[in-house]
Amino acid sequence: MPLTPPCDALGKQCTSLPVTIRVGTFEGDDPFELDHDGTWLLGHTQRISFRKLYVEDDDLLADAVLHVPCRYFKAEDGKAHCGAHGFAGPSPSVRRQSRQTRQGGGGGDRFVIMDRHKMKERHLPLPRRQLPVVADENPCLEARCRTGDNTRGAACCRDLIIEILCTERQTKLESLLRTRKSPYLCKFEREDEDSVEVEIISACGYLEDDGVACTLHGRKRADGRTAKPSLCFDWPPKDPNLHTGCVFLKRRRR
Repeated sequence: MPLTPPCDALGKQCTSLPVTIRVGTFEGDDPFELDHDGTWLLGHTQRISFRKLYVEDDDLLADAVLHVPCRYFKAEDGKAHCGAHGFAGPSPSVRRQSRQTRQGGGGGDRFVIMDRHKMKERHLPLPRRQLPVVADENPCLEARCRTGDNTRGAACCRDLIIEILCTERQTKLESLLRTRKSPYLCKFEREDEDSVEVEIISACGYLEDDGVACTLHGRKRADGRTAKPSLCFDWPPKDPNLHTGCVFLKRRRR
């Protein structure tokens, strides 16, 4: 694999990258099977614009754009330069990140969540008497964990691992992924011959203004299921400081 992507000019690939992300795989006939995983993944909209959702074979896939620039790209005062190939010229047009509101649409109790593998707006009022989702207070409130950009607290709500469809033959896409700006996209790892995993810093759109508390906490869907993705509060018994969706727990297991 070449150390630099085979670009022939400055372009949109300098600032963003279109990809296809695997949301999950259906293992049964339950139409709600991936609602929690999908709500969690498609909630991380800070640096990911999610587009078309569709089912292919047994997989739920999402076309998306990663808004992370290439590590070789430099731009200042409208002028751009590529440190890998030496290209220079006007700064290429930036692919605008589409606004993807996940909360507050039309009122404080309205949220966009996954329902039957579609993103839909739903009314999710807080119950009059709230029951705690975890036994103790939110352990992320005083957490010392940091994301790679040194932002402290609730790192698991801003740092995630995604699986991108990228075959071994898609060498250009692979090299473009490998050369994104770290730490915003890093830790490239080939999952199999058809996909790769990368770690990306992209904050969850369900976070409150303090950047830690979750606006879905305590809310329920109309059928009684929690609106908050289960992997955000399904705490492993041996380590109450990490949850099953935490990128740091996954890294530790490896």
